[in-house]
Amino acid sequence: MAITAAQVKELREKSGAGMMDAKKALTETDGDMEAAMDWLRTKGLAKAAKKSGRIAAEGLVAVKVRDGRGVAVEVNSETDFVGKNAEFQSMVDAIATAALGVDTLDALLAADLGGKSVADTVTDKIATIGENMGVRRMAMLEGGTVVTYVHNAAATDMGKIGVLVAMTGDNAEFGRQVAMHIAATNPASLSEDDLDPAVVEKEKQVQMDIARESGKPEAVIEKMIVGRMKKFMSEITLLNQAFVVNPDLTVAKAAEEAGVAITGFKRLEVGEGIEVEKEDFAAEVAKVGQS
Repeated sequence: MAITAAQVKELREKSGAGMMDAKKALTETDGDMEAAMDWLRTKGLAKAAKKSGRIAAEGLVAVKVRDGRGVAVEVNSETDFVGKNAEFQSMVDAIATAALGVDTLDALLAADLGGKSVADTVTDKIATIGENMGVRRMAMLEGGTVVTYVHNAAATDMGKIGVLVAMTGDNAEFGRQVAMHIAATNPASLSEDDLDPAVVEKEKQVQMDIARESGKPEAVIEKMIVGRMKKFMSEITLLNQAFVVNPDLTVAKAAEEAGVAITGFKRLEVGEGIEVEKEDFAAEVAKVGQS
């Protein structure tokens, strides 16, 4: 019998299996949904569904550059152990390469990876490795020169933090130093011009409230705020930060002396912003004892 796309979609949602595996299961069982689920279970392909709700906050960020275009992709796993797994690393590398040809995360998930979509490839890997995984984020950057850096590297071009730096001029060594600086300082933006106005306004209000506590006149407070906001900008905007390689220079001044201009950057850190529930050891042991 003919298997419809709706049937395949329903089985995928129920089982967590990949599209091709779901279609094959339905074909083998003449479209019987329950029998298809059993077929997937016997093949070990329905295990992914049981793991899809578990928090995946570990993993790797991989970076790639081609023809002035750089990408960084975060692929998560549940444990750091899997991040060191050669099979997982090979998949992450292939996903990052595929990212060079797309512009959005949705397009990446739909991209072909050896006959399967990236999304289905990840689902299949969940079943074989036994942990929840996911492609969480991708970042793209274009420029005259794009330089990459990974911190805490687990393999070539992949680690816990991935950085892309775009610049004019051809000074890859300096670009790498800037990328290392970004990995360490995590600036909020390139300069004041592209900083979120809400962030600026919030900080200004906080500083105003602190200054008013001193009881000084408003005219004096206004002058105090100018200095404090300048200091704030020097801490969170890349070009105004003191360069870690030479703290006597700002990053902008160091770039000028290196004969380049930094035009953009991207920084991805594994698990950034993911809330992970922590359970104390005694509670964990008690839970095991009750099961």
